[in-house]
Amino acid sequence: MSNESVSSVTHIPVMVAEAMEALKVHPGGCYVDCTLGAGGHARAILERIMPDGRLLGIDADPEAVEVARRVFAEYGDSIVLAQGNFGEVSRICEEQGFRDNDGMLFDLGLSSIQLDVAERGFSFQREAPLDMRFDTTTGPTAADIVNSYSEQEIARILWEYGEERYSRQIAHRIVQQRPILSTLRLARLVQQVLGSRRGRIHPATRTFMALRIAVNRELDNLKLGLNQTIGLLRTGGRLVVISYHSLEDRIVKQFMRAEAVDHAFSLITRKVIRPTSLECSSNPRSRSARLRVAERLA
Repeated sequence: MSNESVSSVTHIPVMVAEAMEALKVHPGGCYVDCTLGAGGHARAILERIMPDGRLLGIDADPEAVEVARRVFAEYGDSIVLAQGNFGEVSRICEEQGFRDNDGMLFDLGLSSIQLDVAERGFSFQREAPLDMRFDTTTGPTAADIVNSYSEQEIARILWEYGEERYSRQIAHRIVQQRPILSTLRLARLVQQVLGSRRGRIHPATRTFMALRIAVNRELDNLKLGLNQTIGLLRTGGRLVVISYHSLEDRIVKQFMRAEAVDHAFSLITRKVIRPTSLECSSNPRSRSARLRVAERLA
């Protein structure tokens, strides 16, 4: 992806004030941003931990890490950057010397770098190769799934990860029309199947979400990452997770509640925190956000 494409991305981080309060960010603290993205939350943390605090920023997307190296150069050794999936957060923290942290943040879903740059293949509104990988150096693409998986397996992915009611009809049409190599071709195909039945959201929304989750193994990695936070937070350390759809939020809620029963965490939020109406109007991507908080016990 070109530097010009990256520089044109407009990034508005979601629920910054709420996330900073939930993390209890303080000067001299040690924090891990497990989903660096375009760096909005990372900057807010850095501004609050100076001059002696430390932040580890992790992202599966090599482009996000490269952008952060330029954007945060002024902070010097206060920020450490690492490319990798938060499903391996324990290994990454161990390698970078972040073993006993005051807070860990997961801001799930897509970053602006991924969604706003057409050639990444995440958007159904612009022509691009059907890719959808967070880490573009490895793993199968969405095109690989669409063009090589069985009709039954594609239907399962659309139903399980996208909660798509018409998963079987869409999968059948995909197999009939293969090969499908571009975003717009897939979006038009789904639109032909569903017509105008989707209401206000684009008919391809759930299909694209499901494929993205499958390509990046997002739900599996989320479960792995959450489990590893137990050994990475000091007593009183905060775990803060912002999710954007029910599948993610269900995993987060179940994890926090189970660990509260086992006395690893205490629940700071028993109900989700939602963005304000003002934020929803100024940043439409925040509308589906749900924030949950837990605190590490001794």
